[in-house]
Amino acid sequence: MLILISPAKTLDFETPPVVGTHTEPQFLEHSRELIDVLRDQSPADIARLMKISNQLADLNYARFGAFSEPFTPANAKQAVLAFRGDVYTGLEADRFSRTDFNFAQKHLRILSGLYGLLRPLDLIQPYRLEMGTRLATDRGRDLYAFWGDRLTATLASELQGRRAPLVVNLASQEYWRAVDPAGLDARVVTPAFKDWSNGSYRFISFHAKKARGMMANWIIRNRVTKADALSAFDVAGYRFHAEESQPDAPVFVRRTES
Repeated sequence: MLILISPAKTLDFETPPVVGTHTEPQFLEHSRELIDVLRDQSPADIARLMKISNQLADLNYARFGAFSEPFTPANAKQAVLAFRGDVYTGLEADRFSRTDFNFAQKHLRILSGLYGLLRPLDLIQPYRLEMGTRLATDRGRDLYAFWGDRLTATLASELQGRRAPLVVNLASQEYWRAVDPAGLDARVVTPAFKDWSNGSYRFISFHAKKARGMMANWIIRNRVTKADALSAFDVAGYRFHAEESQPDAPVFVRRTES
């Protein structure tokens, strides 16, 4: 099984990591190409490109300028501990045991606009570059063109030889678009999370993002490797809703009292 999640805009490079083990991103040479393109952009260009404020544009202009190798614990941090935000609040990687980190390193992958594909303990430096950014490079007009089939091929290679290869897609649509499901040669299961609101179960972005992280945490802590076991997910009040579910699209619902 491989679990796919998205990165986060919010970063934390101040809190000391709870684990010393680290690895290097496997697509760092491609990241370097993107950095070279981004360094040609002015702060105003970055603001327009990413549709962000001038203040955030200045911050990321400085980040791209500060990008340097080699990556070390002194200038970088493990991805799963550096990213913050709703998914990572649910993931609670700061509370992983050593065996949890080992399992996550084998089974959890983070899709990234700058780094392509990250393992949890891969070191990253501060950045912001969403996968949907229309950054033109020699490979095409946007990041989907830049990464091409590299991410799919790498995931397929990792899944090759596994009995009943499975991908649990907990990434957002923006990041999942960077993967070609047909090229994985694996079963893809995409859970959905809904909360009770105004008389029905609805997708609520904030809650759904956190629930994706909670499911990833639950899979890691319980060493889940089979699709059928996902229906047992019952964290924070969520439960499997058989009537709304399809075999590869399980739905989990939650009804909290106000």
